[in-house]
Amino acid sequence: MGLGLENILLLLLLVFLGWFWMDTTRAKDIARAAGRSACKQADVQFLDDTVAVKKTWLRRNEVGSIEICRLYFFEFARTGAQRYYGRVVLLGMRIGEVEMDAFRLD
Repeated sequence: MGLGLENILLLLLLVFLGWFWMDTTRAKDIARAAGRSACKQADVQFLDDTVAVKKTWLRRNEVGSIEICRLYFFEFARTGAQRYYGRVVLLGMRIGEVEMDAFRLD
C-alpha cells in the first residue's frame, strides 16, 4: 500500500517547515554576529545579545534567482543610559547592510 496524496503533501509541508526553521535560525545567527561586530567596531555595548526580525520578503538577486531577504533590529548603548537601534539586512545568507543610529559620545 502506497502513501496517499494527503500524506505526501503533509510530509512535504513538514520538510519545508523544518528547512525554513533551520534557515531562519542560521540567518538570525549571522545577523547577531553582524550586529555584535558593528557594535565592537563602534566601541558600544551590544544589548541583550540578540536581534529581532522585523520583516521578511522575497526578491530577485543579481542573477535573477529568488532569495529570502530579512530585516533585523538590535539595540546598543554607549553608556547604558540611552538605548539606540541598529539594523541588519540579510540578502539570503549574505549581509547586505548594517546601519546604526547616531549616538552621543558622552
